[in-house]
Amino acid sequence: MRKLFIIASLFFVYNLSTAQKKPLDHQVYDNWQNIQSPEISKDGKYIGYAITPQQGDAILYIVTPQGEQLWNIPRAENISFSYNSAYSAFLIKPPYAEVREARIKKKKPEEMPKDSLGIISFATGEVLKKANAKSFKLPEENGDYLAYLIDEAPEKDTSTKDSTSKKAPSKPKKGKGATLYLRYLASGEEEKFEDVDNYDFSKTGKRLAFSRTGKDSLDDKAGLYIYELNDKQLKQISKGKGTYKQFTFDEAGDQFAFIAEKSPEKALWKPYSLYYYTALSDTATIVGQAGSTGMPNNWNVSGDGDLRFSKNGEKLFFGIAPIPRVKDTTIVDFEVANVDVWHYQDDYLQPQQLVNLKRDLSRSYLSVIYPAKNSRIIPLANLEVPDTYVTKDADNEFVLASSNEGRRIATQWDTNSFYDVYLVSTIDGSRRKIVDNLKGNALLSPEGNYVMWFDLNTQRWHSYDIKSGVNIVLTQDLPVNFGNEENDTPAEARPYGIAGWTPGDKQVFIYDRYDIWSFDPKGKNRKIVTNGAGRAQGITFRYQDVDNKESGRRAFRSSPVIEGKELLLSAFNNKNKYSGWYKGQLNREKDPQEIVMGPYSYRQIKANDGAKWYIYSKESYVESPDLFVSQDLKSETQLSHTNPQQANYNWGTAELVQWTTPKGYQATGILYKPEDFDANKQYPVIAYFYETLSDGLYSYIAPAPTPSRLNISYFVSNGYLVFAPDIHYEIGHPGQSAEEYINSGMAVLSKQPWVDEKHLGIQGQSWGGYQVAHLITRTNMYAAAWAGAPVVNMTSAYGGIRWQSGMNRQFQYEKTQSRIGQNLWDGYDLYVENSPLFHLKNVNTPVVIMANDNDGAVPWYQGIEMFTALRRLGKPAWMLNYNGEEHNLVKRQNRKDIQIREQQFFDHFLKGKPAPVWLQKGIPATLKGIDWGFDLVD
Repeated sequence: MRKLFIIASLFFVYNLSTAQKKPLDHQVYDNWQNIQSPEISKDGKYIGYAITPQQGDAILYIVTPQGEQLWNIPRAENISFSYNSAYSAFLIKPPYAEVREARIKKKKPEEMPKDSLGIISFATGEVLKKANAKSFKLPEENGDYLAYLIDEAPEKDTSTKDSTSKKAPSKPKKGKGATLYLRYLASGEEEKFEDVDNYDFSKTGKRLAFSRTGKDSLDDKAGLYIYELNDKQLKQISKGKGTYKQFTFDEAGDQFAFIAEKSPEKALWKPYSLYYYTALSDTATIVGQAGSTGMPNNWNVSGDGDLRFSKNGEKLFFGIAPIPRVKDTTIVDFEVANVDVWHYQDDYLQPQQLVNLKRDLSRSYLSVIYPAKNSRIIPLANLEVPDTYVTKDADNEFVLASSNEGRRIATQWDTNSFYDVYLVSTIDGSRRKIVDNLKGNALLSPEGNYVMWFDLNTQRWHSYDIKSGVNIVLTQDLPVNFGNEENDTPAEARPYGIAGWTPGDKQVFIYDRYDIWSFDPKGKNRKIVTNGAGRAQGITFRYQDVDNKESGRRAFRSSPVIEGKELLLSAFNNKNKYSGWYKGQLNREKDPQEIVMGPYSYRQIKANDGAKWYIYSKESYVESPDLFVSQDLKSETQLSHTNPQQANYNWGTAELVQWTTPKGYQATGILYKPEDFDANKQYPVIAYFYETLSDGLYSYIAPAPTPSRLNISYFVSNGYLVFAPDIHYEIGHPGQSAEEYINSGMAVLSKQPWVDEKHLGIQGQSWGGYQVAHLITRTNMYAAAWAGAPVVNMTSAYGGIRWQSGMNRQFQYEKTQSRIGQNLWDGYDLYVENSPLFHLKNVNTPVVIMANDNDGAVPWYQGIEMFTALRRLGKPAWMLNYNGEEHNLVKRQNRKDIQIREQQFFDHFLKGKPAPVWLQKGIPATLKGIDWGFDLVD
């Protein structure tokens, strides 16, 4: 009897504690936290990270791997550690409240509160702060120095004037501008340089380059300087007021290059020149300009091209461009037409040209020069073959070039263009075509011995041996696909990508859906280095580069992988959605060994030099993201504790659900339930969907004012079930596919006794919004629907413009997300079938539409077509137009607004709560900005 009493008592206490938890409200958002920019020092002794609220002041924490907190600095973020791990530097933001107040007072940019610089010495524990900091830099491979730029306060007007004086007070005098400080970190000694606008260290920290603006055109201090840090010697290597940019040292720091223009401020064209300097020179010399040897006629050095030395220092790469035509300033604007001329043979539509105008005007074309040998410019790209790719070290002879000239018009309806691929010699500029009409992307191996490409048409990887000129198909006759096996769009499947290479380009490692394959790029050997364990177990293995030094090109990676070294592999179980880590060797056919797998998502992984310590964030739907540190990724120490306030709220759970669709397809989705879920109660259900979402089963969803997606954690906390089904599509029938998966999933859930089948809702944004619009024309099972930025008329949207990119929308229907797979004329019936507009007479579900007048993806007229049609048909419909807003809401105040309206809408139709004024009566234009209509109607 006593045992039963204890159990009953514990059950009572548990239910009491759960019942006492309150639901989330709209006031919680601003203080909800996340982990930002975690870093670990090279020696692994110090870890820095910021805990940042959604709105407000961050806190920077510096801790040891054992979890000991050393410092916490309010409002600081984005920490950097010195090369020797003895110091750290970071920017400290002004208090959010001060910035807010300044914005309310409409202060000018120069009057806004400024950042400060923080510097910590780990040896002494001293924290030094510098006000009005603009930026700071640490040498990449030297821990002795720090440079930082301070915005000196302007001189104040000290004159005394009566407040009733009719004469306006004089404006404050302009200050001297930014001041550069060079700090010797060990001693604390500083050098000071005034009127600086740009600066950079050499990689080794031997030299500091900076440019000074000067007070006027006669100031002889204006120009570019090199400061020798060891000798403390300052040398002016270029004189004159102008623009100095693209500061570039070679690997050793002994060569230096930059581009500059010194023309009058009002000049319509700014002719840049390429300058070169060595430590043995007195001044920098011009090695490239209009008229230089090798420079094409009417071309010049570009002010926008990247500047870089090859690793061996022999080559200097830079950009050139045609000299632009300048506007005739004698033309009177109001006497000439302002017109865009659309031509059917233009490479790109006028809207796309206008969106890309700034980019196109600043486009540069790669060239190279051997500055220590001669001053002959070797162009490597031109107007016909504009795109180039250089290896990381750039010591090899050839660069890769490509062109889709003559085939660009087709990108209007097919985004995957055909390219010719070339090798261009950096010795003489000669060009060799190696691939004709490739649909796909090519890349160079790290050391430049091979060109790799994935042919989208054949779905095969190719290797081209640059020395022999032999093209080898690497992946033929293999029993797996190297293109996306789950592709359900009309476009060709994209490749899974490349993991990396061994030194010397001896092996390349390529992904299939699950495993990693090793190929000799000469075609002699190939093997599956993960031994097929990934496919056998449904686990996707990927090489994890914890150095994070190579960003790669698009989906491709070219960072060298050390042969024979034990490698870290990320792992994702496609069945139960667990994530974790395995270890394996890329030169052996052996099953990877599990380190850890669990119901979590891992992110932001980094390691110190030698990978003795790993830092990473870990999260689940229930557990807020926190930072952890580990030596083996198994035994871990938790460093952060974000969002402790979550324990006070009724949170929720996430579980995987599976069912069979009417056509016999196996379907998967996520079901989110409130923490206080009671199987004896009935709950309304909202289905939220896009395409496939179930891989996010163990992702944390912070309560936040979303751009227009469903605020899942909020609704779950407030007594809703949220269902997120995966959708797989049949080409030509995206609407029917949505019915197949969403409706069947909701029907299966409705059979559960804890589901209120009469109060089901649906919500989607963009592509999800389209599917919402389609579903309510085909079924009356939903009591409420919310469609954000939906397309309802594919026949009119087909010819529309995505104004943010300027692209025509035809590609979306013929090749990508909308999945019609045909043009409008050949597939007319499919466009009508999948256009909700033509079926809106069947709608009986109350629906809210969000359509914003600055939507750059979906024409907002689509929302208008839907709303006016429903209004004409007498159907209950509302439309929200957030003025000047994008496809997804950007302004936080608008995001907060839509959360309240969405909650009130679903509460009314799914829970029977009173309707708000905006829903019951609307808000007339006369009350816009006065009354938002949130009050509930009795």
